[in-house]
Amino acid sequence: MSWWRNASIYQVYLRSFADGNGDGVGDLAGLRQRLQHIAELGFDAIWLNPWYPSPLADGGYDVADYRDIEPVFGTLADAEKLIADAHNLGIRIIIDLVPNHCSDQHPWFKDGLWDRFHVRDTEELPNDWQSRFGGPAWSKLQDGRWYLHLYAAEQPDFNWENPVVHQEFEDILRFWLDRGVDGFRIDVADGLVKDFSRPDADLPYSDQDGVHEIYRHWRKIVDEYDGDRILVGEMWLPDPERFARYLRNDEMHSAFNFDFLCCPWNADELRKVVDSTLAAHEPVGAPPTWVLSNHDVTRHVTRYGREKTGFSFADRQHGAPTDFELGTKRARAAIMLTAALPGGVYVYQGEELGLWEVEDLPDELREDPVWHRSGFTDRGRDGCRVPLPWSAQDGPSWLPQPENWQEFSVSAQTGKPESMLELYRQVFAHRRDIEGDLEWLDLGENVLAFKRGSRTCVVNLSEHAVDLPGTPVLTSVSLDNDGKLPTDAAAWLG
Repeated sequence: MSWWRNASIYQVYLRSFADGNGDGVGDLAGLRQRLQHIAELGFDAIWLNPWYPSPLADGGYDVADYRDIEPVFGTLADAEKLIADAHNLGIRIIIDLVPNHCSDQHPWFKDGLWDRFHVRDTEELPNDWQSRFGGPAWSKLQDGRWYLHLYAAEQPDFNWENPVVHQEFEDILRFWLDRGVDGFRIDVADGLVKDFSRPDADLPYSDQDGVHEIYRHWRKIVDEYDGDRILVGEMWLPDPERFARYLRNDEMHSAFNFDFLCCPWNADELRKVVDSTLAAHEPVGAPPTWVLSNHDVTRHVTRYGREKTGFSFADRQHGAPTDFELGTKRARAAIMLTAALPGGVYVYQGEELGLWEVEDLPDELREDPVWHRSGFTDRGRDGCRVPLPWSAQDGPSWLPQPENWQEFSVSAQTGKPESMLELYRQVFAHRRDIEGDLEWLDLGENVLAFKRGSRTCVVNLSEHAVDLPGTPVLTSVSLDNDGKLPTDAAAWLG
């Protein structure tokens, strides 16, 4: 079986992972020093958020040069050493590729090569498209013409009707594949092709049929290389069947499953998402992926401790009351559910420490463009990007950590059997033994239970403890005195 079909992948937001030179910003040196942490957790691959030179108007997703490394993070030679070090530990490297837009500091934009962007010469706004970060999706050039940016004004959208753009990205793919990267996570994968003839209500800048030809070309390129290199899509699409089209056997290998991430902590809702995900992937023969948090969403320890346990960009619930103890208990059960499902699983850095969303950052330190473009009403995504605590000796960081995070550091949790970190280590060690198709079991209302091969997973979302149909090999919390599985807990049997 290809490695990516059931891979465990760890997401590194490089700026906030590990600081190797003491300047308060995570870097490649820090990641190289901490690779053993990821190896000991049992992960097959690392997905890195953008590491390219960038003015950081949007956390690095505004790329100024696709063939180099942001100097704050290190050098191209450092990246090549990281790839080699990771491979020596049996860990693959997946890098972020941002093909929908670049930085306004990219040479093409600075040199006024406007045919490579969407530029319009009109008196009024060319249309009523809105930026996903708030406000109009058009801004003016110095000559008075308009250019399109579906995100921040510093992120002009590429014009994929121009063959030069196609050639450029095919060359970028080869540049990194030649340096040994094992795959690409494709940002805004649904957004490259725009249809300006269609009304705004049709979302003419998302999921247009023309995008598929792009990915067929890319698939041919990655297939030329040995080592099972992959393409992973980021698409927020409401239609599971259209989502699956990206995963046909001549396009991408896998894509993020945001329905699962957004799902509330509810047995019926979770089962529906699992069933619909498996059903959508089955016709194209692609493995699903499962993810609880990432660099864009409220950390799930916080979400699961709230009255509304799902996630929505329209309402991030900043400041809503949170029961941290409850959220942590549910997060422990959730990773056991997630890791037991068939397919790949992604873990966002800090999940394994039980970190929560930091919502009380000083406003003057917030960098997310959502905060600025919303007129300082949406606090954005900085709260899930606070640097990780490694030990009590950590120095200052570019976003301040809560004072008590040292109690949740890697050094503080290592060797403590009840800690979140040790649970994650056990989960991903045992995960390698779970294989086979999913078969649901009926253990009562609000209890999720299924078999895969010789393993059974039970997650109790009911209001009372439940009996287990076998002997547990791992539980998210201790069983009660009667040997029953408590509420908001999970067990693996077999």
